[in-house]
Amino acid sequence: MSGSVTGIAKLAAPAVLALALALVGESARAQDARLVAQLDGPTQAQVTAVIDRARAASLPVEPLVDKALEGARKHAPDARIVDAVTSLAARLDSSRRALGSASSEAELVAAAAALQAGVGTAVLSQLRQQRTGRSLAIPLVVLGDLVTRGVPHDTASALILLVAHEGLGDETLLAIQRDVQRDVRDGAHPATAAAIRARGAVSGASTRMRPTRGPLAAGAATSAAPGALSGHPSPAGTKP
Repeated sequence: MSGSVTGIAKLAAPAVLALALALVGESARAQDARLVAQLDGPTQAQVTAVIDRARAASLPVEPLVDKALEGARKHAPDARIVDAVTSLAARLDSSRRALGSASSEAELVAAAAALQAGVGTAVLSQLRQQRTGRSLAIPLVVLGDLVTRGVPHDTASALILLVAHEGLGDETLLAIQRDVQRDVRDGAHPATAAAIRARGAVSGASTRMRPTRGPLAAGAATSAAPGALSGHPSPAGTKP
């Protein structure tokens, strides 16, 4: 009887293994269904390879899938889609190296966007040191937004680091972001608006900046260099 049970178990083992592999394969197909539907075979295979490597490295993969689907929706060339996904995966990896392995997906995605805008990895590391134990998602989102709106990345980095150094919270950063957007819309130079808003936040000033236009706005940018932010040192590094 014992021999019969052992024989059945030996016969069953390959079947169980085959079933497990089939389930894993089915799960993978379900996960990749969006890519299969939107990309041609070779492109989907290349994108999937990048995603698999990211998953093996414990990087977030959903942003990579989203990036590929975004390219497909915009009818981007296949090579460009692969390059975009590959570049994002590299930035996510650089972000985790700079911020630490315990970083959340939201932090890594925001950091990757900041790197793409031209912020250096050293700034990410400095920000982590300034805000130990607190989420960096909002500071990094604001940093990336300021740069894309025309604030030089060194000035924007100095602003974010200054606010972090002073222990001010996310609500302060979001207020600065809104105020800079309004100031720029009213005609102020982005660097000038950012520097004044940062100093105002740190000093507790609540007066609204008067918009400046033309040569005055352009010339005032010199006073908004990183060193103008209350004398704090400029962030190290400029490019990832």
